[in-house]
Amino acid sequence: MSRGADPFDPASASAPVDPVTGRPVPAERSADDPPVDGGPVPVDAPDGAPLAGSASEVPAPVDAPAGTGTDAREPVLELTGVSKAFGPVQALNDVSLRLIPGEVHCLAGENGAGKSTLIRVLTGALRRDRGEYRIDGAEVTTATPAALRTAGVQAVYQELSLLPHLSVAENLFMGRLPARRGLLDSRRLRRRAREALTEVGLGDLDPDTAVEQLSAATKQLVEIAKVLTAESVKVIVFDEPTTALTESESARLLDHIRRLREQGVAMLYVTHRLEEMFEIGDRVTVLRDGGLSETGPMADYDENRLIAAMVGREVTSLYPEQHRETSDDAPLLRVRGLRRTADGPSIDLDVRPGEIVGIGGLLGSGRSELLLAIFGAERIVAGEIQVDGRTVRPTGPRAMMNSGIGLLTEDRKVLGLLPELSIRENVTIASLRRASRNGLLPGKAQAADADRLLDSLRLRAGSYDQPVSTLSGGNQQKVLLARWLLTEPKVLAFDEPTKGIDVGAKGELYDVIGDLAQRGLGIVVVSSYLPELIGLADRIIVLRDGAIAGELPAGASEEDVLRLASGGAGEAPSDGRGPASAAAPETAPGGGPAAGGAPTEHASDVRTDAGDDDGADPRAGTRGTPAPNPGSPTDPQGDRHGA
Repeated sequence: MSRGADPFDPASASAPVDPVTGRPVPAERSADDPPVDGGPVPVDAPDGAPLAGSASEVPAPVDAPAGTGTDAREPVLELTGVSKAFGPVQALNDVSLRLIPGEVHCLAGENGAGKSTLIRVLTGALRRDRGEYRIDGAEVTTATPAALRTAGVQAVYQELSLLPHLSVAENLFMGRLPARRGLLDSRRLRRRAREALTEVGLGDLDPDTAVEQLSAATKQLVEIAKVLTAESVKVIVFDEPTTALTESESARLLDHIRRLREQGVAMLYVTHRLEEMFEIGDRVTVLRDGGLSETGPMADYDENRLIAAMVGREVTSLYPEQHRETSDDAPLLRVRGLRRTADGPSIDLDVRPGEIVGIGGLLGSGRSELLLAIFGAERIVAGEIQVDGRTVRPTGPRAMMNSGIGLLTEDRKVLGLLPELSIRENVTIASLRRASRNGLLPGKAQAADADRLLDSLRLRAGSYDQPVSTLSGGNQQKVLLARWLLTEPKVLAFDEPTKGIDVGAKGELYDVIGDLAQRGLGIVVVSSYLPELIGLADRIIVLRDGAIAGELPAGASEEDVLRLASGGAGEAPSDGRGPASAAAPETAPGGGPAAGGAPTEHASDVRTDAGDDDGADPRAGTRGTPAPNPGSPTDPQGDRHGA
């Protein structure tokens, strides 16, 4: 099909030419349906028929069961000896990849290993320096995103491509809107949108709904539905598709991936959740430092071997093993009677020197909102906050920062980093006022302090003058941590500290958190991942409906946390001051990483939410840059960058 042709317009029924390989593609279409290019998955169908991926559709034949004997099958997409450099940094070095029809191929590696660069080369967003690229055995001569999409290479990115002010239906068929006599055929658009949404479990969603009104999880599923409406779907790249999804939504997505596999679609699946790789993957390729570490059938790996291939060493203990004695010193942070609304529950909280306090709870329990309120980024109507024995009015982030409180927010890209600034500038920006003299900005001395902090955190960067946006997720989190350490805080709060970070970077961050507690800082950690919460915290405060449902000691089980969070076993939320602690089990919990969502039978495979995302605008209210409090300072250093 020629570029720009309308798949719903009978006038565009001429035989298409593949813009990548230059070969003609037979077009089989009716006057009402887009062409099918001969690929393994028909992605559109006559009205009333199921779309590609439907469970009711007869699967395309697959030569061999997924994951068995696939090496002998011809790849639909093959990269051979691909290299890519950015100046002196070699992002990819002689990497090869084969994607087989009917196979889910997982791509693993630490942040900075080259996964994102490889995906961008594969989808045409980056031009490779060396190496071959073949689709169906034919060499790719025009590796642009548009040409590769037409050839059947589709992608679902972690950063969504939806247009927020347009409807769901318009986003699904953008550039391919059905028309009749030159006018938009709204009825046909809605009908096809409903079909596409039903295939990803969103049959109840109104296609006329504006995307900006959807939750993050629903947006992710709409993005996947959009990919599946493409005219040719031979390869789909899934880049962290379940990051914002609950457990049930993640399970629905994985089921749909299985159906696509049965129909012969080749898929590249990228995730930091190892348990998803073992659940859905047939093969795995591991990258390390831009090179190919290992590749092979998923059945040949267990979690330990996969982690060792990713980080280049055995990871025997992910969490700090030192056990801190509970201090009898006065609390560094003391919260009494804190209320965010007039009729809401009150919260009492103490954090002592050298203590790591975990805060757990289900979606909407108010964990992140509690941190924002303590930091002065969300308005409170009552309560008292003391920092190191001194009462502080939470009039805004700058006031709380000056008192010794720091907050690493959940969304580091929106609420934390300034992507256009350098690494060093991102570190020093929260300390400019404190370090300035006679109205002059600090100079080399502060920059040297920032560099020493970054060195101590083992930040991986070619230069601290490069834009912070060029760093991996784990290294970006280290930049934010260095920013707060430069302010010399007394209490440091982490909201989802390892979201989007690979297992190697997680271990490094856990060690840093443990070291900060050993130095006498008060640490507060909010985490949806129960093994992380239990592995780090000396005690856990569990919230339910904005109130403290209970407190658990170190060594508590995931079942104990979930029981309090969900109100099971006769537990009821308190007035915020916390009931008696639940008894700790004899053994510590185990289990691997979990996918997310509400409680299930297997508590070790549970995250307690998908990041507290309620679908609100990330720049308003509790999940974004909060509205300033009445009378709060408007200094951009404190209010914009404080979080």
